[in-house]
Amino acid sequence: MTTHFRTCHICEANCGIVVETAGRTVLSIKGDAENPLSRGHICPKATAIADLESDPDRLRTPVKRVGDDWQPIGWDQAYAEIAARVAGMRTGGGETAIYVGNPNAHNYSVTPQIPLLRKALGARNNFSASSVDQVPHQLVQMWMYGHNALFPVPDIDHAQHMVIIGGNPLASNGSVWTVPDVRKRIQALQARGGTLTVIDPRRTETAEIADAHHFIRPGSDPALLVGLLLALDAAGLVAPGRLAPMLAGWDDAWAALRRFDIAACAAACGIAEPVIRDLATTLGSGEPAVVYGRIGVSTAEFGTLNHWLINLINIATGNLDRVGGAMFSSPAVDIVGQTGSGTRGRFHSRVSGHPEILGEYPAVAMAEEIATPGEGEVRALFTIAGNPVLSVPDGGALDAALAGIELMVSIDMYVTATSAHAHYILPPCGPLEKDHYPLFLAPIATRNFANYSPPVFDRTPGTKNDWEIVAELARAIAGALGQPLPNIVPPRETLDRMLRNSPRGLTLADIEAHPHGLDLGAHEPRLPERLKTPDKTIACAPELLIADLTGRFAAWLAAAPGDGLLLIGRRHVRNNNSWLGNSPRLAKGPLRCTLMIAPDDAAARAIADGDLVSIASSVGRVEVVAEVTDSVMPGVVSLPHGFGHGRKGVRLGVARQRPGVSINDLTSRDRIDPLSGNAALVGTPVTVARIVEAVAAE
Repeated sequence: MTTHFRTCHICEANCGIVVETAGRTVLSIKGDAENPLSRGHICPKATAIADLESDPDRLRTPVKRVGDDWQPIGWDQAYAEIAARVAGMRTGGGETAIYVGNPNAHNYSVTPQIPLLRKALGARNNFSASSVDQVPHQLVQMWMYGHNALFPVPDIDHAQHMVIIGGNPLASNGSVWTVPDVRKRIQALQARGGTLTVIDPRRTETAEIADAHHFIRPGSDPALLVGLLLALDAAGLVAPGRLAPMLAGWDDAWAALRRFDIAACAAACGIAEPVIRDLATTLGSGEPAVVYGRIGVSTAEFGTLNHWLINLINIATGNLDRVGGAMFSSPAVDIVGQTGSGTRGRFHSRVSGHPEILGEYPAVAMAEEIATPGEGEVRALFTIAGNPVLSVPDGGALDAALAGIELMVSIDMYVTATSAHAHYILPPCGPLEKDHYPLFLAPIATRNFANYSPPVFDRTPGTKNDWEIVAELARAIAGALGQPLPNIVPPRETLDRMLRNSPRGLTLADIEAHPHGLDLGAHEPRLPERLKTPDKTIACAPELLIADLTGRFAAWLAAAPGDGLLLIGRRHVRNNNSWLGNSPRLAKGPLRCTLMIAPDDAAARAIADGDLVSIASSVGRVEVVAEVTDSVMPGVVSLPHGFGHGRKGVRLGVARQRPGVSINDLTSRDRIDPLSGNAALVGTPVTVARIVEAVAAE
């Protein structure tokens, strides 16, 4: 038996794990009690790594689609054929697009190679999962602090009061917040006399252990946030303290906010005015406090506005850059110091004119850019560890568009709902045959840390790491087009250089000397020197946000709320987006792809628990089992995301046994946050009806 110390790469928590093996067999995966960040904690997802490594459905050689079947081919043949087809298309006109999926954020080695592929392809249509997830965070940070990667990190270990809006870290293990062992961290907060308040249309797993939970109408978050700011102002609790000299546009922001009324905001969000005032009093008490908003406020029509208002609350209460508030990290690799600050609107998409954000178009534009004929039509698509048919709004439209694309290449382990459309699938080696470093996630951790994990297994002969696939494919295409061949730098060299060029001045050898992880200490105040704005101030009143507040939000607030049901998503600790559905360890247990519906809403439609129901929206219809529960507020229904593995061509044996339905067959490409282009998945209007036929037993 051999023991390996490693970081789990599945979700953002980056828990330390102990992997015991015999030969190439994984005997056990347990939490690493000596890891300074996770402290022995793991969730069920970590054990799924063994399932991914040994999965018989995982591709182990490149395949080429021939009719409805797949033909194994060699790497050189795959590269040559793909490069030749790209070269042929280049002479015939048409554009190439690249879609980068969520797992790439957990893979330090592939990221530096993607620009090589973009350059070789001349890809001007770049998409990623970020615009279905987190771009509002980054846009606000770019405008306010001068860099899109300056994430304020909730310092839960020292906070006295925490408010979570639209987040469920007990299921996600933190999202845009690396916070393993969050349950015990919440318990510690409560043990020292602190409080946790959760605002969510569903009584989530996190809400169950909170000191208070308040339902909120989906999509109405800016009304609550404006109400909190006005309540702080009315109570004389606006006290930015040492931040005051750094606040540019502070008075302009307040002039815009004071146009609104607390009572109107309370009525719009469904949270009573006394509750809003009491919560403001808690946040403004002078004790360390922090407001954290995540998926529920990001994937909304006011996603960017929401994050600006959250930042304003943390500033107004003096809790930005304060121990126990929202802190800026001091990571081993300082991405902020080694990358550009970000961009918006340098160019616009062909069909709908969406502005680019951070070099990308919104993922909602993919289908129309492929399906709309004319100059600039996307005729080729390369996906890297992405499954947008299940993760992007109106997946049915993208599914249909991909069926007619001229060339599609997927770098993926599986034949998924998306890669089933590919002409070539290039699979990376097994997950335990790769090294790991949390390049993007360590800088948003609740504590500064670093941990490098070497591969557990030698790579199986004939397989390649995904970074090699991307880099070698870029060289093959560049060669076919007569371009200079890009220089390939091994990721370890790039990582070591980034470490050396960061303020801490560590080396990769320094990190490797600590197999359980290197503790770099708690967060400390870092402003104003950490700011990347030209004058080292915080831009509190970005022009587009003020306009959104006084224009679009004001009009929304004045309008009467609509009738009918609103759809929201949800997470589960045994799922991770669409890419863990084939793990037998995680798939077992009660049915999870159900429609949660409140008792009164169910009764009005003659729906009983366990009935088969139809859900219809403006773009699609699905059928699913109803789960009648008071954990969702009246007028709201909830369907998990990441399901829908029953589509034609999917080769996931375990996932297809209980494929579920995709929530994104119901969400619309037309519902977006216009500032960031982020998909507005929250609050999709739907109708729900009972299906009379008997439900097949699960």
